[in-house]
Order: sequence, then C-alpha cells, then structure tokens
Amino acid sequence: MSAADAPLLREVEREDEVLALFPLMAQLRPHLASAEEFLQRWRRQSAEGYRLVALYREDAGGDLQPEALAGYRVQENLVHGRFLYLDDLVTDQRLRSRGHGERLIRHLRELAPRLGCGKLVLDTPLSNALGQRFYFRMGLLASALRFNQPLPA
Repeated sequence: MSAADAPLLREVEREDEVLALFPLMAQLRPHLASAEEFLQRWRRQSAEGYRLVALYREDAGGDLQPEALAGYRVQENLVHGRFLYLDDLVTDQRLRSRGHGERLIRHLRELAPRLGCGKLVLDTPLSNALGQRFYFRMGLLASALRFNQPLPA
C-alpha cells in the first residue's frame, strides 16, 4: 500500500469522534450496550489518561470512516516503571490483514518514548490464539499470566 493509499492516523479528542468509533469498538467489546455507554466510559477513562487513536479512510462523500483504533494510557508501577498500556486494538473485521494493527502498534512504539515510557504492555485473553500470534510477530513477548476475580458491587 502506498503512502497515498494509507489510511489517515488521527488522535480522537471530541465526543462526536468517539461516538463514530462505537461500531468498531463494539466488534472488540461486544459487552458495551450502546454508543452512549461507550461515550460515558470514554469520558471517565479519558479523565484518567485514556486516549484513542484511529485510522480513517475518506469515503466518496469526503467523510472519514474509521477502519481501526487503539485505546491506550500511560501508567507506572514497580514492575514495569513508566509504560504505555494498550487497552484496546481492533481493526474492522472486513478490513483485517491490511497492516492496520501493525501500523497502530508502530505508532504507539514511537509515541511511548516521547511520553517517557520504556515499555509497551498489553493483555490478551488466553483464548486469543490469533491475536497472540500477531503480537509475537510484532516482537511482543508473553511475560506474565494475569489473574482476576470479580467482586461484588
């Protein structure tokens, strides 16, 4: 794909942009009940540093259509130091295997040091064998097994 054919990469900052990403995010997070729930969660999480970046393609009418997105935040802990945590990574299911995920990870790898981060970290379900293959191919290594327990509200 030539640079002219490549989708436009943009940070997502406005609520209308977030709402336009809901159908794409719902492919990754089907438990989100509505675009409004997604927006409410984005508002809370962005207040804590969560950011979205997306790849867009211009349609025939000149409108930008999202093709892939990444949700991320900067965190710090005693295990990793300061790191960029990749919460969400999804490409529209009709557009997979076109390099969008790779482009988003490359972007975040370049961004992380500018944000003072020494690592890129993400979690993926044990059941996500295809995702794990992709992450290994991108140079990410499995370094932990995460445990969790739902707690009463």
